Amino acid sequence: MEISTGRIKMSYNAAVITISDKGSRGERVDTSGPSLCRILEENGYEVVYTSMLPDEKDQIAAELIKCSDELGIALVLTTGGTGFSPRDVTPEATMEVIERPTPGIPELMRAESMKITPHGCLSREAAGIRGRTLIINLPGSEKAARENAEAVLGSVGHGLDMLYSEGSSDCAGHNP
Repeated sequence: MEISTGRIKMSYNAAVITISDKGSRGERVDTSGPSLCRILEENGYEVVYTSMLPDEKDQIAAELIKCSDELGIALVLTTGGTGFSPRDVTPEATMEVIERPTPGIPELMRAESMKITPHGCLSREAAGIRGRTLIINLPGSEKAARENAEAVLGSVGHGLDMLYSEGSSDCAGHNP
């Protein structure tokens, strides 16, 4: 994604990981993953990796590590596994692999969701940084994943600029 902050112009790659038992078994068509890919591309990101996994914590964690450590992906969006079902373990897998949490991202997503539905408070998204990869969990429904991604993508671009800058961030004078 090309972002102009007045001083830096960066381009970022992205990955979308769909977490779904039924989707991974071919019993359900994934619509949220392709929808997130479109949103990312419309916002200038290059989607270089997609995958679908069952709701298995170890597999999710391994895939997040692969995207960060092996593939060097700047932004990883997951969709699915953030609800109350006993099989919903995406936030737990994410928290195991991140090095620095970014709680403001899920806070904003839940706040925006609450404007649409009172059930928005039930979403258990997590977000954080591993190395130079920002990982963000999104809900599994296409509509909720799209709404949540659109709520934060503007700020995420600036966050990636800071993550990929040399030295300390120079954001005191930045006004998007």
